[in-house]
Amino acid sequence: MRWQSTRAAEWSLLVVVLLVVMGMFAHQFRAVQAQGELAAIKTTLGALRTALVIDHLERAVASKGQGVAIAQRNPFLLLARVPANYAGAFEASKANAVPPGNWVFDSYCNCIGYGPMHPFALDADTEAPMVWFRISAPPGPLQITPVQAYRWQGELVN
Repeated sequence: MRWQSTRAAEWSLLVVVLLVVMGMFAHQFRAVQAQGELAAIKTTLGALRTALVIDHLERAVASKGQGVAIAQRNPFLLLARVPANYAGAFEASKANAVPPGNWVFDSYCNCIGYGPMHPFALDADTEAPMVWFRISAPPGPLQITPVQAYRWQGELVN
């Protein structure tokens, strides 16, 4: 009888250890997924910024130095291939309709937005369902800047 109670205690301890290890693994897995999503966000922003600079340079060359007119337009349409996770043009007020993991363009505020798949990683001061970036027109090419200071797992999203 004593042997059976010892065996049951050993199995119980093994189950507890396995559950703790699985919980730690799941936590780390979610953190790595969120890091991958941040890398995808930064890659898309980099591609959009590059497309804006190339468009500006093409306009400057075409106008032969006579002041380049800045066209306020959707930067996603400047890309050679529109990303698969580009949902199209939406108003910021209808951002809840955008599926997580998708980019949108709001022509009213001239902004691009992204709906996070892992919102737990976003350390924003707001409960907004999306991360927004404004397209501004300083001298030179159009710039993409965050509407507010977004932090993703402690790292600044810009």
